[in-house]
Amino acid sequence: MPYETEQELQLFEQLTRYAHETDNEKDNRRRAEILGFGGRDIMIAPGAIIRVKDKTTVGRNIFIGLYCYINGNVIIEDDVLIGPHCSITAGHHKFDPATASFSARTNKDYDNSIVIGKGSWLASGVTVTAGIRIGKANLICAGAVVTKSTPDFAIMAGVPARQAGRIDPVTGEYIWFSREEKK
Repeated sequence: MPYETEQELQLFEQLTRYAHETDNEKDNRRRAEILGFGGRDIMIAPGAIIRVKDKTTVGRNIFIGLYCYINGNVIIEDDVLIGPHCSITAGHHKFDPATASFSARTNKDYDNSIVIGKGSWLASGVTVTAGIRIGKANLICAGAVVTKSTPDFAIMAGVPARQAGRIDPVTGEYIWFSREEKK
């Protein structure tokens, strides 16, 4: 038996159910409270790992989707939606010629902090790399890899992410760029 006691087996079964069957508002809010984000209308879906330096850098009215990974000096402004399987990591490694590897933990000459602007939506599977500022009210399309900071009201798509359109701040309309405008 891989478990020492019946109690260990029951705990494992409870945790497994909790992580797989409880993607609902009540449990998502409870997860946020347990992780120290309570009282700010934050919901955290099952499997998300949030390791920010300062919990006060996560704003109000935030949703963090299934199995997201958020790590380091990350600021999430108010009214942000983060879809499932997103990776937002503020770590940065420096190549060390002496060892011919990326053995240095961080590059002190590089501001690796990440800011997710107010009202933005990161769709499923988005990756945001270190040192990036996502502008206000951005739509980052599914699967995009953001390697450069973005302007406000931008629609970003692709690998690496490029601006594919913009959002009209008055009407909320998505305005997609033509092929000529993308060049």
